[in-house]
Amino acid sequence: MVDRSFADLSLAALYDALNPWGPGDDFCLGYVMSARAVLDVGCGTGRLLGRARAAGQPGRLVGLDPAAAMLVQARRQEPGVEWVLGDLLARDWRHAFDLVVMTGHAFQVLLRDEDIRRCLRAVRAALAEGGRFVFETRNPTARAWEAWTPERVRKADDGAGRVVRVWHQVEGPVVGDRVTFTETFACDGWQAPVVSRSTLRFLAPDALDAFLHEAGLTVVERYGDWGRGPLTPTSPEIITVAAGTPA
Repeated sequence: MVDRSFADLSLAALYDALNPWGPGDDFCLGYVMSARAVLDVGCGTGRLLGRARAAGQPGRLVGLDPAAAMLVQARRQEPGVEWVLGDLLARDWRHAFDLVVMTGHAFQVLLRDEDIRRCLRAVRAALAEGGRFVFETRNPTARAWEAWTPERVRKADDGAGRVVRVWHQVEGPVVGDRVTFTETFACDGWQAPVVSRSTLRFLAPDALDAFLHEAGLTVVERYGDWGRGPLTPTSPEIITVAAGTPA
């Protein structure tokens, strides 16, 4: 059995290798660079805000994540950012940010309706007048989970010269808008593989927009891919830029 604290730190260190910088990061970076104050919800290893600071972003940058191991990596990467452990209720950020971002499909870990409502209410409260909320979810009609099979193995260097193998497997038939799957990490230098079990929620655009409207947020931009293509049934993403609804 692999020690949990060791596994958490090791997997956090692997995150960027398994999820290299891509078009989605470039998309969000453009918004971050033009904002005065940014809150990155679920910031992970902090690479988005770290890249922005390194590129000369002079404003207030705050990264928020509930995983301490991720923030260990973030602080090593960029000490000039405010890194906060917790969720959106960790502090009172009323009207403090003109941009809130939520990347890496983090929105999909919100499984209950009340979780979504609480998150969006907190985002709305954190936005200053004219602020924007940028986030993405996977488009359910594209059925991305059908490619999450053990045959699709990814490999990454753990930084110590060892290769870590990673694969996914969906558990049971998919019913409704929730998909449960396992993610397995295996390395010849470990005593045993590390297996994590997760559930993601795949909301359709209409359902997503209803939650946004209820929270006082209005969609001002909507795309189906990182090239700003229109949202279609085969688009991989539902990319949303929302603003606070005028009172």
